[in-house]
Amino acid sequence: MSSQYEDISSTVLRRMKEGGFNFTQIHPIEFYAVFPDEERARRAAGQFRGESLSAQVSECDEGWHLELSKVMYATYGGIGEFEQDFEAVIAPLGGEIQGWGVKQERPLA
Repeated sequence: MSSQYEDISSTVLRRMKEGGFNFTQIHPIEFYAVFPDEERARRAAGQFRGESLSAQVSECDEGWHLELSKVMYATYGGIGEFEQDFEAVIAPLGGEIQGWGVKQERPLA
């Protein structure tokens, strides 16, 4: 099923699977964006409230960084759907999405 047109999320998820990631459990998945100023980053963060979300805003070299953590299953559809919702809030505020990530516990040797 691999093709030259495979997107980044597919590649990351495949590598997670190869690395033994546990897809049967929910995980905090971090979504990242950068903004030209703190006010817009904080406005974007305020759009995402709920028991499965947390947001952190910090200054970075490119401007202001937003890290939004959502507790969810790591699925292609779920991540893609949330990325669309994330971009719908981020883009009108002048933000730029920088991707997503999840911490993977290494099995003990």
